[in-house]
Amino acid sequence: MIVDAHAHIVVPAATAGEGRTGSWRPQVTQADGRSVIFHDGRELTSVVREFTDTSRMAQQAAAQGVGHLLLSPWVRLLPFEMPVPEARQICRLQNDALAGIVAADPGQFSALGAVALQDPVSAADDLRTVMADGLAGVELTPEIAGRYLGDDAFEPFWAAAEDTGALIFVHPATRGLALPVFGDYYLWNSVANPVETAIGAAHLVMAGVLERHPALKIVLAHAGGALWAVRGRLRRAYAQVPAARARLREAPDVSLARLYHDTVTHDQALLRRLIEDAGPEHVLLGSDRPFDMGSDDPVGEVRALGLPAAAEAAVLGGNAARLLGHAAVP
Repeated sequence: MIVDAHAHIVVPAATAGEGRTGSWRPQVTQADGRSVIFHDGRELTSVVREFTDTSRMAQQAAAQGVGHLLLSPWVRLLPFEMPVPEARQICRLQNDALAGIVAADPGQFSALGAVALQDPVSAADDLRTVMADGLAGVELTPEIAGRYLGDDAFEPFWAAAEDTGALIFVHPATRGLALPVFGDYYLWNSVANPVETAIGAAHLVMAGVLERHPALKIVLAHAGGALWAVRGRLRRAYAQVPAARARLREAPDVSLARLYHDTVTHDQALLRRLIEDAGPEHVLLGSDRPFDMGSDDPVGEVRALGLPAAAEAAVLGGNAARLLGHAAVP
């Protein structure tokens, strides 16, 4: 089974409509057999594939050779800047809907939910509920309410994530780096997003989170972003600067090797190098559907590398099935 591990969804229960109020909710209309999304007063022109209807999503995936989707919430619906009670309610609404999708068709779908990590203690409890309800884990952004993921405040959550075997998908917040230059030429997506992921991942590594919790299953969106470009600098800092190794006993490469990555690179040479450096057992097929910066042919991109059969099978679905654990792909 070929698994797409990077597929976003707006569940209908989260959309605006009769009896469903809240400015956080996107509006969804139908036009020409597809969903059209409006949010913050404008149409999301970056959405080029189906975003809300799971049957159409499955059909589009099948046309690309994908047989199973690991769904995750649209990142803008992760309510990390909201008051905790409201944020937990928004997470629970999406989690319940995603659990229903998985229960109705576990052969076609797995899903990641959301927790209000701005309150790490309640988030740890909610993660256990998420897992008990049949979801595979949760999606996070690199920065939560002003703190990056390596912050000591998140330790209760990381302990729960390791204990439950939850899959944690780290995805940029889309506007997490607010420099004015990123408003030009779509740089907020092409450049800021991968840099934001690299900052979050490096913070996790250098803060010792992966060293303290070596069984964590953390998948980085967009092939880890710019993380691998700074690997050498992290090594050098660890070797030369006491502050850089204050929280680590082992070299950063040991923690880096524990991370997982999707295949969304748009660069065959880079994808090949990622699989060589991270190891084929640490790379998962991803498309970033339904967005314009997603891959048009994720399966073909992997097969074009000419990997050994076992490595290709691992990237295309074997690794995802292994990481999903209790929600394993049939």
